[in-house]
Amino acid sequence: MPFEQLKERNAVVWSSGPYQGVTETITDVHEVLVDRLDPQAGQRLLDLACGTGAVAERAAATGAEVVGIDIAPGLIEQAKERAEARGLEIDYRVGDAEALDLDDGSFELVASSFGVMFAPDHEAVARELARVTGPGGRIALACWAPDSAMAEVFAVMRPFQPAPPPEGARNPFEFGGEDYVTGLLGDDFDLQLERKASVLRAGSGEEVWELFSTEYGPTKVLAESLDDERREELHRNFVDLHEASRQDGGIVFSRTYQLILGTRK
Repeated sequence: MPFEQLKERNAVVWSSGPYQGVTETITDVHEVLVDRLDPQAGQRLLDLACGTGAVAERAAATGAEVVGIDIAPGLIEQAKERAEARGLEIDYRVGDAEALDLDDGSFELVASSFGVMFAPDHEAVARELARVTGPGGRIALACWAPDSAMAEVFAVMRPFQPAPPPEGARNPFEFGGEDYVTGLLGDDFDLQLERKASVLRAGSGEEVWELFSTEYGPTKVLAESLDDERREELHRNFVDLHEASRQDGGIVFSRTYQLILGTRK
């Protein structure tokens, strides 16, 4: 499957679920990104791979001029509806993080919450981040670490996938590795990297499965593609993974991520 076909499939997959319930499990990360960028009124901020707009909304509330871009039309529609309901002016667009229809140096701030890591061509994403961030501009990216519990979630799903990714497509979790991201972005940005954790709390592994299998595009689409026997096997493996993190009567699923802060050289 060539990259373009993969990206077309990704747009459908990520559009397939409501997603908002999942994004609400990482509100702590959204707050960190906006806090570290500290957008001011009138500054231009890009929320790249914006999903349903959690970071964009927080930034717009500060008075920043916000553009939100995502490859999934379904998520952009949800983001637009949320902005309208909240009276926020945010310029949401469907777009490709590997080839942005944006002017050079047009943003002072760029954020991404577990978004750009899922683009298949990380080198292209890095070039675009450098291109659209103006001199002295700052980026704040959150990417799941290679040893994150979220990598374990995807490892549980992998045996049930119908086909491997195309040759050359990067493992999304590489973007959360220190050496890897330094190689990607270090020539263009002065970087500061911090390993942090975001904890998902739930009453049971079954509760987490219900959320992800109905709202998280990759899990939802995969589960719906399987016959009853295989779907139940995936279901059980998914629940077991999360039940292994049971503490004090509930699930405490700690997911390590790399916070990537950079200043454009």
